[in-house]
Amino acid sequence: MIDFWKTHHILQKSVEKDAPQGNYVFYEGPPTANGKPGVHHVISRAYKDLFLRYKTMQGYRVERKGGWDTHGLPVELEVEKKLGFTKKADIEAFGIARFNELCKQSVFERIQDWQAMTERIGYWLDLENAYITYENQYIESCWWLMRSLWERNFLFEDYRSTWHCPRNNTSLSDHEVAQGYRDVEDPSIYPKFAAYTGELVKRGFLENETQPVYLLAWTTTPWTLPANVALAVRADAMYGLFAAPPQAGDRSQTDLYILASTLAEEVFGEGNYRRLKIFTGEALVGLRYQPLLQGYVPEGEDLSQGFRVVSDEQVIIDEGTGVLHIAPAYGDLELGRKYNLPMLFSVDLLGQVYPQVKLVDAPDGEGPYTGQFFKDADRQIIADLLDKQLLYRATTINHTYPFNYRDGTPLINYAKKSWYIRTTAVKDKLIANNNKIHWHPEYIRDGRFGDWLRNNIDWALSRERYWGAPLPVWVSEDESEYICVGSVKELAELTGSIAGWCPR
Repeated sequence: MIDFWKTHHILQKSVEKDAPQGNYVFYEGPPTANGKPGVHHVISRAYKDLFLRYKTMQGYRVERKGGWDTHGLPVELEVEKKLGFTKKADIEAFGIARFNELCKQSVFERIQDWQAMTERIGYWLDLENAYITYENQYIESCWWLMRSLWERNFLFEDYRSTWHCPRNNTSLSDHEVAQGYRDVEDPSIYPKFAAYTGELVKRGFLENETQPVYLLAWTTTPWTLPANVALAVRADAMYGLFAAPPQAGDRSQTDLYILASTLAEEVFGEGNYRRLKIFTGEALVGLRYQPLLQGYVPEGEDLSQGFRVVSDEQVIIDEGTGVLHIAPAYGDLELGRKYNLPMLFSVDLLGQVYPQVKLVDAPDGEGPYTGQFFKDADRQIIADLLDKQLLYRATTINHTYPFNYRDGTPLINYAKKSWYIRTTAVKDKLIANNNKIHWHPEYIRDGRFGDWLRNNIDWALSRERYWGAPLPVWVSEDESEYICVGSVKELAELTGSIAGWCPR
């Protein structure tokens, strides 16, 4: 049958025949050519071919243009594996131009497998004139799209919390992150932040300053504690001052703790505590406390507004302690902005602990966790806090956490600059158009796909990598002027030359 199609040019004839209904435009959703095809590709290609044959039979012209996805992290990771690289810095030491050339060579290593599979399953596709994403013509089409989005104020740069892969040293999109969630066992710790007792006396919580009082928080990410700059409570919830022996440390003594009243029994255990006072979270706002660990302070950062209690409706009081540990650099950026909080960092973009991180009373010099991978540092941080009796309890919890689905690296919710497409601006249109689609199975429309649209966030588009289409945005040194270029012709007019254009 394949020989018959080839001999009589059946694919070409199906395209060239009369088409009273006009064109049915189709571009192959391109596979990454450096990976081998699998059975799931057979399934998706069979479905595509079914629709294209049906539209042809209805009287449409279906040109069936093929395509090859040749850019992106999958290609880079394949080349890194061959070269024995383990981090992004290895690429820079090797040479970006040399690395990109190897990426270009690698993308069609399995092209014969793809062509053979496509032909064998009877998928009619024009592979002789396929579009290739690394070619300048395709890249220019991306630039045209970016310029179109720019003119409509849909393409923008912002400083936001984004899921970051320390192994690849780049942000990942919401779609990529969604593919990597796993159920894992992580630390579950209750850090003790010592409140300034003088303020507690003034507020009527204490009669004197003879005994320390701890704001009891809860976290599953001990490595973020050096980046703590505030604690949040819920203003309309009831909190209490409790006396209880510590679970970690000398149980003959009794410490004083502040936490949500409804969670006291769950935290301390039945009959293991005494409630001394009850009050609303609002009464705690502005209370200052002592941090547990030092973090890296960016140049010019003012810490005077840090290490205080704020109230926010995001705080939940049905788990933990009702006292939220806030680290704007790692997931709490919006809260940090809302309350004008400073920014401290504990780990860098490679996931390695900064040298400045150590206990607040540690001697001068490099901290003991320097260079450790953020997840690996948890154990020693917990041990040091227990030794200083700055944890009420340290256990573990089973919960979901995102990993890079490609290589299993745990991700970091990191505050940094990225480029976004403002998809939230057209959220209502996306949902309305989705409701017009006849889905099979029908529940997908309002289920998996509909839920994704309803919870849509702006698309983190940029990647801090090397083998991809360059974003056509130029920024002045003082960041006062931005230019988005939409074509090679426009770039030539701006620069006066376009000879040897080869974007990397």
